Amino acid sequence: MADKKAQLIIEGAAPVELPILTGTVGPDVIDVRSLTATGRFTFDPGFMSTASCESKITYIDGDNGILLHRGYPIEQLAEKSDYLETCYLLLNGELPTAEQKAQFVSTVKNHTMVHEQLKTFFNGFRRDAHPMAVMCGVVGALSAFYHDSLDINNPQHREISAIRLVAKMPTLAAMVYKYSMGQPMMYPRNDLSYAENFLHMMFNTPCEIKPISPVLAKAMDRIFILHADHEQNASTSTVRLAGSSGANPFACIAAGIAALWGPAHGGANEAVLTMLDEIGDVSNIDKFIAKAKDKNDPFKLMGFGHRVYKNRDPRATVMKQTCDEVLKELGIQNDPQLELAMRLEEIALTDPYFIERSLYPNVDFYSGIILKAIGIPTSMFTVIFALARTVGWISHWKEMLSSPYKIGRPRQLYTGYESRDITKLEDRK
Repeated sequence: MADKKAQLIIEGAAPVELPILTGTVGPDVIDVRSLTATGRFTFDPGFMSTASCESKITYIDGDNGILLHRGYPIEQLAEKSDYLETCYLLLNGELPTAEQKAQFVSTVKNHTMVHEQLKTFFNGFRRDAHPMAVMCGVVGALSAFYHDSLDINNPQHREISAIRLVAKMPTLAAMVYKYSMGQPMMYPRNDLSYAENFLHMMFNTPCEIKPISPVLAKAMDRIFILHADHEQNASTSTVRLAGSSGANPFACIAAGIAALWGPAHGGANEAVLTMLDEIGDVSNIDKFIAKAKDKNDPFKLMGFGHRVYKNRDPRATVMKQTCDEVLKELGIQNDPQLELAMRLEEIALTDPYFIERSLYPNVDFYSGIILKAIGIPTSMFTVIFALARTVGWISHWKEMLSSPYKIGRPRQLYTGYESRDITKLEDRK
């Protein structure tokens, strides 16, 4: 793995040899760990050029629009697999056999209920609180309800916690929504699929149980698959960093939810709908397109382009197809916001300015439209993202703990005062 070396030349000092590590695919990586012995370290704000770990879970080639989970292209997983099968893949490294899948699905279904006392826990939150604020608190509190399996050094405990988190997140997300609406919380049903069960808990009430549309359930399942993992992003790195301290899995996932809440990360699909509200009407599009092209204008078109993908977002292709299926199923017509979104999509796919800069509609653009069409409020978008991403977070957490690891401790370039003495209060000016 480290058959090549790089040499760092520092003026006035002996050259430093640094191993070059080679992964399965992707660029080589220069191992700079030995730099500490020289009293120096690297400076890389945002960790844009730093690999913080070794992983076998997800690979992204942003230049070519490739996303692989354990080697499988995301397009194939979205078309030929389902979310729980993808969860099994991320957690265990291989797709399950028919017997393994049946057992895994059964185990997840048998853990979908949450402790009954969690209901009363919700009463401590204001009903108008942002759902992500409630989600952070509730998921972090799970360690107080399921403290029988918090030994992170016990592989069986790690497995139980992983299953519990995957199983209970839809229940908790739906509970957050129902609490904000003042409606009774719905219990999960083991006769439904993962996506069907989520939609049932979201939209049904004790006085009216409606059948779940197969098209909407499939769309929800695809949204879960396409958000399941995305390599070392901000929230996943946060989960790994928290986990490196020995924190319990529920606390680590709560930390990931907090990081995901940021509008530059998981809040992007929510920001798409906010942007559409700001534009207001199709007649205003040209004005806002001009603002987006103006370097001196802070306005940005949300849901276009991606920090990692320099070409098309491979998830967006699948999501666009799903978006078309959902809108057809629901027969939505004359919705000003959706009409506006479709017009923006048309411009982005044909305007040379967008094409030259690869500012294509990304997964957040289409998922935002789908979730709105299904009837999910904008404030719940990031909660659903957290639900889907939990399996990726816990897979990275498990991978880290199964190998030797160190507590995360980034360095800094200090530019503050040198050492100085305190003067008496009356002498300070």
